[in-house]
Amino acid sequence: MAVRYGYRSLGDGDGDEDLDVDEMLAHLADDFMEHGDLDEAMDRLLREGYQSENGERIEGLRDLLGRARRRRRELEQQADPDGELQRYREWLNDIETLESRELDELLAEAEASGDERRAEVTRDLVDQRRLQQDLMSDQLGERLAGYREYEFVSSQAREEFERLMDELERDVLNTYFERSKEFMGRPDPEELVRMREMMDALSTMIEQDRRGDELDPSFEEFMAKFGDYFPGAENLEDLVRMMAERAAAAEAMFNSLSSDQQAELRNLFDQMMADMDLNFSLNRLVANLRQATPEIDWNRAHRMRGQDGSPFSRAASIAEQLGQLRGLEEFLGQSHAAQGLPEVDVEAVRRNLGDDAAGHVERLQKALQGLKDQGFIDRDGSRLRLSPKGVRKIGQLALKHLFQQMRDSPPLGGHPVATLARGGDREETSRPWEPGEPFSLNLPRTIRNALLRTGPGTPVRLHADDFEVEEYEAVRRSATVFAIDLSLSMAMRGNLVPAKKMVLALTQLIRTKFPRDFVAVVGFGERAQELKLEDVPSLTIDYNYGTNLQHALALSRHLLRNELGERQVVVVTDGEPTAHLMASGEPFFSWPPVKETLERTMAEVLRCTKAGVTINTFALDIERSQFPFVEQIARVNGGRLFYVNVNDLGTYALDDFVRHRRAG
Repeated sequence: MAVRYGYRSLGDGDGDEDLDVDEMLAHLADDFMEHGDLDEAMDRLLREGYQSENGERIEGLRDLLGRARRRRRELEQQADPDGELQRYREWLNDIETLESRELDELLAEAEASGDERRAEVTRDLVDQRRLQQDLMSDQLGERLAGYREYEFVSSQAREEFERLMDELERDVLNTYFERSKEFMGRPDPEELVRMREMMDALSTMIEQDRRGDELDPSFEEFMAKFGDYFPGAENLEDLVRMMAERAAAAEAMFNSLSSDQQAELRNLFDQMMADMDLNFSLNRLVANLRQATPEIDWNRAHRMRGQDGSPFSRAASIAEQLGQLRGLEEFLGQSHAAQGLPEVDVEAVRRNLGDDAAGHVERLQKALQGLKDQGFIDRDGSRLRLSPKGVRKIGQLALKHLFQQMRDSPPLGGHPVATLARGGDREETSRPWEPGEPFSLNLPRTIRNALLRTGPGTPVRLHADDFEVEEYEAVRRSATVFAIDLSLSMAMRGNLVPAKKMVLALTQLIRTKFPRDFVAVVGFGERAQELKLEDVPSLTIDYNYGTNLQHALALSRHLLRNELGERQVVVVTDGEPTAHLMASGEPFFSWPPVKETLERTMAEVLRCTKAGVTINTFALDIERSQFPFVEQIARVNGGRLFYVNVNDLGTYALDDFVRHRRAG
């Protein structure tokens, strides 16, 4: 009885992280097998991203860099400190207009009253107020300081000035403290005293920490008194970082202006802080923050070219975000993405680029860490290395993909799709089921696994991880050598990577399903050599000419000499023999092939045939009329011959292997 088997899509939370690891490894392997440099392959993969099996695009660091640049350009159009300065200037001009109008009306009423004394007193008052206005500086900060000492005649102008000062004081304070404590209204004198005490205490702690003294007050005492300024801070470093980033953002806002604009804005801030008696404490704190955070660029400047004014605190917030984006751009733009990816701050990405971008980074980070944690890759000195476990995993993934292709495709050239053959003696063992393999369920052990996972009770709900399948001892033994053409044409035609995938998949199948079978790999160009399976993914083409099938068959026959059971050489090639070994042991090459090369190759075919070694040949992308030599091999040896497109190589080879390995 044939048992059907298949695949399903995993749902949310059902092995998503393992899927990411498998898919990343599969994409990494494709690039690695094509170019032979694992570090470069990893760097390209993480930089360019990849598309998952379900069609989802996993963005790489290059996409993230593009997002950061676009977001930076957007933010640069949302802040305009000079525009905000102009708004306050115009607001103060309107207040002056209100005051002037009131002065004019007051003088007109006095003069119209006919009371000369009243008119004279009013005239003196108006002249005095206008002289005060004329003597005021053109600098906004100094003008505001002057109006704080000015007695308004107009109650409306006085109220409007109070409203301006209320908004400006709140804006100046939020520029430095919004990340710690946002001021929703004008702070009262007690709050200003408390703020000054907080800055002085924090400066003292930073200075004590720099000297190595014991903190007084302690961090705990400081937080008990001023913790509402620093929500989430867990140590002095958090406090310093929180304040330093905000202060540096304020500096960046200043630095974004021209020298004249910058001087006026700094003067305004100094004046406002002096009016609130905070200037000395703030300057002391900023100086300490600069010393405590040398890694922060306190001289950075950003392009802020917004069209409309916005609060200075908003400009500082944008400057802070621009600083983070610039740091992210510099980080993402450096070489060796594989080394930098683990250091990307996911939460910083989330704050600046949104949940979607953060999700892509997080998935890449987890998948990369999963490759390391599961032992698929490691480091050999400064270079990444694919571990033997990683090579086996690539083989499993390639095998799974081939089974999927076989399931989804019609029978290949009349070959039936592989089903489970029950030949063999049952062993008293079972093992976990792996997707893509025949499904002979060991029911008692499967149910036991489900009960251990979910606990007693009915119904018993099975999960793919619960499945265990019977192990069978094959009655027959087989020995297989995969002989892979490594001539230059294999790389130039794109045939090498599919050939390597086929070898990895079938060797994985043999080692897991037929562990008593013998399997080896031979590569041949101008010479042939035995290859370790672990070396197959990194195998590249040397620029040596020649397709030395004679040496490949001789070496394969030598490897099979002591093996029992059915013995076969699976040859994958894309051309006729063009090289052979001379009596001296040196290779001889000629294109087109000479008679001696063909004769020596056919002589080796005869030796294999007499030794009972079957030669099965997969001829890639070659018209039959152009490649008659492989047909002669098949006629002499009795092996099978397949003319296949490189895209079908794996499925044809797997289908043929399973059918003939299980036959009988």
